[in-house]
Amino acid sequence: MLISALLIGITRALVGAAPRWQGSAPSPAQRIYFANHSSHIDTLALWSALPRALRRRTRPVAAADYWNTDAVRRCIAVRGLNAVFIERQRSEATKDPLAPLTEALAAGDSLIIFPEGTRNLQPLPGPFKAGLFHLAERFPEVELVPVYLENLHRCMPKGTFFPVPLICTVRFGAPLARIEGEDKTAFLERARRAVIDLA
Repeated sequence: MLISALLIGITRALVGAAPRWQGSAPSPAQRIYFANHSSHIDTLALWSALPRALRRRTRPVAAADYWNTDAVRRCIAVRGLNAVFIERQRSEATKDPLAPLTEALAAGDSLIIFPEGTRNLQPLPGPFKAGLFHLAERFPEVELVPVYLENLHRCMPKGTFFPVPLICTVRFGAPLARIEGEDKTAFLERARRAVIDLA
């Protein structure tokens, strides 16, 4: 808890991470929050913007090849954020890279994910990878909430180590409606558009 409080304090001091609920409100309902991804501080900003009661059951999805490579990053991810690690590179050992995420959802946790799969230097998100679609299919009862992280691409862009203090806003949109029979391509573009519409 001390590490979590410290991370939240530093994040709010550096970037503000002020929440703006547009079309949805804080709720204990199980959710997948999906957002644009432009900096290392994205996860902290979105997680910090959630009310304390929701943070307890909301787990960020973290790339194992970045967050599980040394003791400091692992401590932040595991002890500070209770993150779920995902392997971005498929191998024989990771036949289903979504397995840790499905386990967390099956246990009743909410997730924070970045469907682009990597950081993007632009203010608007690029194409989404298929993971969000597969999770939505496996867990149709879980709400899908788009989030737009404003200004973070300027605060701590890819390739930098220290953030530039800027006021950043975390905008939460209306849950994405399910459309029966919608194919993967249409779903992912609609989800991406939901994030862009919050910009």
